[in-house]
Amino acid sequence: MIITREHPSLRLSVLPGLYYVRKVQELPIDVLRSIAEEPQMLLSITRTANEISIVGQCSGSSENQAEGEWRCIKIAGPMPFDLTGILHSLLAPLKRADIGIFALSTWNTDYCLVPKDKIGGAVEALREDGWIFDEYVSTVS
Repeated sequence: MIITREHPSLRLSVLPGLYYVRKVQELPIDVLRSIAEEPQMLLSITRTANEISIVGQCSGSSENQAEGEWRCIKIAGPMPFDLTGILHSLLAPLKRADIGIFALSTWNTDYCLVPKDKIGGAVEALREDGWIFDEYVSTVS
């Protein structure tokens, strides 16, 4: 299946706020609590034999905000599973711009976290590569 970047499911947005990435030995109670208390926030928990990784949106607490070293770019989605190479296409311009990433995927779409101080360069690199942004606010909101 060939879908161009102009397709509505492939448009990008920079999600508001800051995000954290943690590697933990066990799930912290605050993360479990946030599932019920803040269901609209992005939260990803991945467990392997060697680690537990958590990606989440920072809440209002100062401790949580201090962890917020990332901004999050979202592909609109949902994307058909026979559409291939989307994440590669998104990450290639960021590689060329020397911007490190932390990527994650869900059933519907992909997310790419970039260091908060590199978000402007990331948006510029992606736009130059032909990606279309529906939403981008240069300040953290």
